[in-house]
Amino acid sequence: MKVKQLLDDLEFHDPVPFAQPLLVDHDSRILRWMLKPGQQVDAHKVPDSPFYVVILKGRGVFAGQDGQEHELGPNSLLIFERGEVHSVRALNEELIFVSFLKATESMRPERTGGEIGRE
Repeated sequence: MKVKQLLDDLEFHDPVPFAQPLLVDHDSRILRWMLKPGQQVDAHKVPDSPFYVVILKGRGVFAGQDGQEHELGPNSLLIFERGEVHSVRALNEELIFVSFLKATESMRPERTGGEIGRE
């Protein structure tokens, strides 16, 4: 068993959010996202996998395919369908969340040298 403390050793970057790989293997990809107040991840999609998010700390504005914005905070689970366009913007505090994806051929560690999710 491996254990990761999700709120330890946080690393924030300027000027863009930082996505730190917590697990990248043949089957899955788990990233810890750290956004400073006001930072955002523009609309994009994960074409080959559903995308799940659990918010750990802070508040952010998340939008899905319909473009409707939702202000959400800790203990929220977001479920995006495969290929669904999504975006996020941190509000006036640090925003930390974890995302979960099924690995696809283009995400496999052996194809990327393990540097998946680094901004």
